[in-house]
Formats: sequence, structure tokens, C-alpha cells
Amino acid sequence: MSIKVSGLTKIYGSQKAIDNISFAVSKGEIVGFLGPNGAGKSTTIKIITGFLQADKGEAFVNDLPVSANSIQTKKQTGYLPESNPLYYDMYVREYLEFIFNVHKLQREKNKRIDEVITLTGLTIESNKKIGQLSKGYKQRVGLAAALIHDPEVLILDEPTSGLDPNQIVEIREVIKTLGKNKTVLFSSHILQEVEAICDRVIIINKGNIVADDKLSNLQSLKKSAAVIVKFSENVEKSLLGNIEEVHAVEQLNIPGSFAAHTEFKLQTTHPETVRKKLMELALKNNLNIVSLQNENHSLEEVFKNLTA
Repeated sequence: MSIKVSGLTKIYGSQKAIDNISFAVSKGEIVGFLGPNGAGKSTTIKIITGFLQADKGEAFVNDLPVSANSIQTKKQTGYLPESNPLYYDMYVREYLEFIFNVHKLQREKNKRIDEVITLTGLTIESNKKIGQLSKGYKQRVGLAAALIHDPEVLILDEPTSGLDPNQIVEIREVIKTLGKNKTVLFSSHILQEVEAICDRVIIINKGNIVADDKLSNLQSLKKSAAVIVKFSENVEKSLLGNIEEVHAVEQLNIPGSFAAHTEFKLQTTHPETVRKKLMELALKNNLNIVSLQNENHSLEEVFKNLTA
């Protein structure tokens, strides 16, 4: 169960929407696929799902080339597009039955429809027309339709769009549960959702992959890092400023207060070296370090740095 993109290029007129991009997503991974508007996300997703043909390169679903096996790969893929096209005059159950029949599934129809209705939290709205539903519940219907055939690969484009905070938490848990046994490519502009759901992130900008790594690694990559250190004793700020690799020292607790500790933020481009020297300084001066950690960027800061 996997997605693989190899050397994909798509050109619209004189503009390259995507330029020789490659990446892979394996079973059990929930990977965030991020980029500003016009970066090439939707083009890439449409090629993987078989709705667009690449000019160069190939997309694979479970080792099958999509261009030559469009029907087979669609059977193995659940796709929730950003636009989420639905038939508003159909009832929820009627629509899911229609999608079930389109897939020609060989299983008990009503049982499977009940399963996805329960899974996506549609039970109380399942007897309404889709056009009568709120945007959040329409989004749930789209997700239910993407799951009806129990696909091995899930591609979700803005799946929490229009949901209220409680609904977002519910759908987030659904995606995380599904991700344990499926391959999930998750595209969203809500970076907090990506941080909450994904362990790995792919960032595309101007048609090129500019990052593909674990979220924790991306958050620790920055030109000017910081180290947060907390001592159980009262420590003079000037003592830490003597460390060669430290550019600036900020005391985080109120100087001269009766706090049981002193805490500092040390700006540096060599956080690991500074951590080591802090340990040596504490040993030499008989100080006790309560905590010592690197300060990480938020995903929003990483995204801005890579796509500005």
C-alpha cells in the first residue's frame, strides 16, 4: 500500500506547474502535503488520482503506474477533493448507495453504508438531503464516499474545511485511526491540523519540492536556533554570555525574583555545541540544570521560511 511519484512534470502553456518532482508515501504514514496557492499541490494530486496526465514522469499506486492502470488504481484509492462535488438533491444514504454501486462492491451494502456513516459521524443527518446539510456535514459526506470501498490509499484535500472545532477533533481522530493501516496523503492550509495529524511533511513551492522530512526535523532546522536552560540556582546572565557560540542571552524569569530557579533563552547557530558547553559550565561551577532543550520552530514558521 503506497504512493510513489517519480520525476513528475506538468506544463500549462509556458508555465511548469510541477517540475520533475519525486516522493513516496508508505503504508502506516500520514504525510502532510503543503504549499502556497499555485505551488502545484492540486496538479500533483490530480495526477496521482488519475484525473490528469503528466507530461513527464509517472505516479504509482501500490506499484501500479496510474497512467496505464487508471481504473485499477482508482479502485484502491479514496479521494476527497477540495471542491467536494456532491449531488445536493440526493439523500445521504441514497448518495452513499450510489457510490457503493459505482464501485461494484461485492459486500453487504447496507452494513457497509452504516459503517461509514458511523465512522464519519453522519448518523443524525443520514436521512436528510445533502443540500440541506451544513458545510461541515457535506464535508463528512465526501469523506464517507471516499471511504465506502475501504481503499488502501487515501488522498484528502482540505478534509477539515468548514468543520467546527468539535467536528475537526472528531475527523482528526478518524484520519489518525485510518492512517494506522492505510497510506494517507493529507493536504491542508490549516497548519495546526497538519501538526496534529502528520509525522512527516512534504512542502512544494513553485512546482518544486523544497522539503520532505519528519516534522520534528523540519522544526529544528533554522538559521538561528535557541537553547532553553533552567538552573535550580540563581545564575548570573553574564556567565552564559561568555559561551563563544551564544549570540544573545534572554532571562525568561524575572531577574531578582524569589523564584526557585533561573531560566534563560540562548540564541545560537550551534545548539548542540551550546548544550554541551552548558553541561560543562554547570559541572565546573557546581550548578544544577533542571531542564535543557532546543526551541523548535512552529510549522507556520518553517512554511514561511521555505516558501517566502
